[in-house]
Amino acid sequence: MTLHVELVSSGGNNKAKINGEGELNVVVHPHPPVDETVTTLPFRQFFTQDGTSTGISDMLVDGSSTNVEYYIKAIEDYDIYLKTLSVAIVDASATLNKFGNLTALTNGIEFFHETLATGTTVINDAIKTNFDFVRQAMGQPAFGDGSGAFRANNVVSTAEGYLPVIDLAQVFGLPWGLRLKKGSQDRLVFTIKDDLSTGMTQFDIVGYGIRT
Repeated sequence: MTLHVELVSSGGNNKAKINGEGELNVVVHPHPPVDETVTTLPFRQFFTQDGTSTGISDMLVDGSSTNVEYYIKAIEDYDIYLKTLSVAIVDASATLNKFGNLTALTNGIEFFHETLATGTTVINDAIKTNFDFVRQAMGQPAFGDGSGAFRANNVVSTAEGYLPVIDLAQVFGLPWGLRLKKGSQDRLVFTIKDDLSTGMTQFDIVGYGIRT
């Protein structure tokens, strides 16, 4: 005996329709859900030494003897989903095989995600050159060619800059990025392990995403 089943709205006035090949119709409305109870807001913050929006964001420090962490940390009232990271490495005559225009780093910059639930997940243990950052970003954004590939001119005065954008959804398949759970100790961290305090023009990283 066949059981006839219908999918209807809670009021019983609207029925779902299945077409001849078994497909269920979906209508895309020109507006977001009007009864959504979770408010989603834009999030933007520099990676800083204390993880807050007011902390020190200048990453030109000496981390060779005492490593220096720059991070974005969870906040009390909202979940943060970090999806896109914008890196700025600016230095006159910078080339891909250097870091800025410094010789390739000895120890490199460690990039990791940290939560109490999963511990430390190392994303990249040693970013030593401009190319390493470009590769971490899957070559995005791609512009220029030859010796000028991925390099922008006159970023700060006449100094060149590499501006890799790490899209965590594209690189790792995380649609919303990495979650920093509200009220937790979750962090996304870059650790400086070399001396970057002299010889470079600018180095900082901005995180973009949403908070809900």
